[in-house]
Amino acid sequence: MTAIAVTQPSRLEMSEQERFFRYFRTEVAALQEQMQIIQDHGTSGGERADAIDHCLAGISKLSNDVKDISGSLPAHDQRTYSEAIKALSDKLQKTRAQAAPKPKFSFKKKNASAISINDAAELAAKRRLLQPNSNFSSNASSFATTPLTMPQTPANGPVETETDNSRTEEHTTITEGIRKMSFSKATKINISNHNNIHIMLPSSATHATSGTSGTVTNVRNSIIDMSISSTSAFATLTLKNIRESLIVCGHVDGAVHITGVKDSVLVVATRQFRMHESKNVRVYMLCKSRPIIEDCEGIELAELPGCYVSLLPCYILRARLIETGDQ
Repeated sequence: MTAIAVTQPSRLEMSEQERFFRYFRTEVAALQEQMQIIQDHGTSGGERADAIDHCLAGISKLSNDVKDISGSLPAHDQRTYSEAIKALSDKLQKTRAQAAPKPKFSFKKKNASAISINDAAELAAKRRLLQPNSNFSSNASSFATTPLTMPQTPANGPVETETDNSRTEEHTTITEGIRKMSFSKATKINISNHNNIHIMLPSSATHATSGTSGTVTNVRNSIIDMSISSTSAFATLTLKNIRESLIVCGHVDGAVHITGVKDSVLVVATRQFRMHESKNVRVYMLCKSRPIIEDCEGIELAELPGCYVSLLPCYILRARLIETGDQ
């Protein structure tokens, strides 16, 4: 049996593998450095594309070089080189993704069927108004309201009234720019938190003003007409935190308490008139006693206009004539 002779690799073969190893290591280091530059600092325009193409070409060349020398490389070395090339390819893909420019923001053409947030809010408000359990029917008074400058939305809030025992749902009619509600169950007038609105008490509100305490608070740029109470007087009336508005108070058997009213006009017939902390207010009044005005400035007083005097009950006019001595 003839023994198989195993010869030791020549120094030439060892030198070739060593040279390739050093060459491969140098190329890998150069490619990694190039990728790091792209990843850390990035490049602009065509420079980025050129750098990536250079890396792709370098990886492809290394892969071909490994194939060319694979016949003289051990299997273990071939596998090591292949894994290194795959790792380089993966790293380049990751670097390319990180260095890619972010897409620029652009406006898209609005869908013709789309609606704005304000449109949606207005539609929702109309739906609520038409629902049987809406706030306008369960909590509301029966004021006929006309906006001064724009249609009202729920942002202005419903006019509040107090009712007997429980709040009974009232019939509500919605018309263009006007809110009309039944007043059959209301027992007090409480108008609050309104802006740019016109409220006029209907004739059905006389029972809600007769002998009751009325309140008007937190009103701005509005007209509140309660002249219906001239024939059905409030027991007392409170006006507070009113700005740039016209308030026609009607008739008050007791006292009118006014606080924090500014840049407004008041029309009132009352037994007692008390005003505090108000500024720049013109008051047209018929008062049975001396008005009390404290901590105020820019207050102008004038007689009640004839159109309102004619609405007052005869006994009030007679009392006024006796007090002034005008027969």
